[in-house]
Amino acid sequence: MNHSDLLQVARDFGDPVYVYDAEKISSQFNRLTKAFSSVPQLRLNYAVKALSNISILRLMHSMGSGLDTVSLQEVRLGLMAGFAPEDIIFTPNGVSLEEIEEASALGVQINIDNLSILEQFGSKHPKVPVCIRINPHVMAGGNTKISVGHIDSKFGISIHQIPHLLRIVELTKMNINGIHMHTGSDILDIEVFLYASEILFDTAKHFPDLEFIDFGSGFKVPYKAGDIQTNIEELGEKLGKRFNDFCKEYGRDLTLAFEPGKFLVSEAGHFLAKVNVVKQTTSTVFASVDSGFNHLIRPMLYGATHEIINISNPQGKERFYSVVGYICETDTFANNKRINEISEGDILCFNNAGAYCFTMASNYNSRFRPPEVLWYQGRAILIRERETFEDLTRNQRDVKDLFLQKKEKVELK
Repeated sequence: MNHSDLLQVARDFGDPVYVYDAEKISSQFNRLTKAFSSVPQLRLNYAVKALSNISILRLMHSMGSGLDTVSLQEVRLGLMAGFAPEDIIFTPNGVSLEEIEEASALGVQINIDNLSILEQFGSKHPKVPVCIRINPHVMAGGNTKISVGHIDSKFGISIHQIPHLLRIVELTKMNINGIHMHTGSDILDIEVFLYASEILFDTAKHFPDLEFIDFGSGFKVPYKAGDIQTNIEELGEKLGKRFNDFCKEYGRDLTLAFEPGKFLVSEAGHFLAKVNVVKQTTSTVFASVDSGFNHLIRPMLYGATHEIINISNPQGKERFYSVVGYICETDTFANNKRINEISEGDILCFNNAGAYCFTMASNYNSRFRPPEVLWYQGRAILIRERETFEDLTRNQRDVKDLFLQKKEKVELK
């Protein structure tokens, strides 16, 4: 996609709008597959939470992906998109035993990350295959807000609790068919990731009937030209070789699984928003857009940086702008950022808007969530309608009669 394509999308579907490039998603999927081509059995389970539109899920299915899900609703979306239950892994956190049982009844692979639920589920359903999520106490990413492998994390069963875990498995005679870990996002140090993988291999030796080992994901993608990113090819070469060696030690080939989300869809996404007003204060020039953190919360929530391009004036002289939204809160997308000269009515493009952007959108300030468009084989296809006022009020119950009665009683007095 080029700037003129994006501008045409904004003209055809209005703004703000999310646009996803199917070709980029496909190329990222193929890149990861190629990097681990030395592994006989590779499984990529797309992390639905990154971008859960059913058309995106169907695209993933067409490429041969499985799914990583974290809620019963995501499981159902996957089934609706055509995935077989056995191609879906359910990796929730902090949910009830009842939700896990409901997902299990649908036939998906269960992944349990705490001892309490493991013992309860194993006691009731010892024959159901279960994967165990381990916390290796390793931070492979640098941002503590998106790291889940540290010792104080709520995710996973601590490696220090392995003796207790093994006791539960022995007593319940449950069927453990997979071992899993996820250290967090924005992995840069491959050696640290490989160190965490060794912890997983050591854990796997305790379970003789494994079918797969899931190494999670969290690969860093570039957010601007020249930005650092995970070296997938180096990781594929080193981890692929070590995994194959482990399978020889283990006595048979296992499936190597990943659950990429951001890696597959982040760079494919663009968010387009119109500039409502350019406002000069004593020290700052604000470009206020027709959006806010109700549509794109990552810069405010995580301190994430999204490259912002004025696609209406890409050759214009650069000036410093603070890009802000229309929400009645501090919703700053960028502070004093160099952007080609902005005029009111220009369309700004926020890059890397494919992962954890629309899926975290809300109706705060009673604003509508934007539409989503898929750029597929050179044309724009609407895959989610823009919300309307009817959508905003659809599930509300208006109890005006209750208050009318109350008013009448007051008047009678």
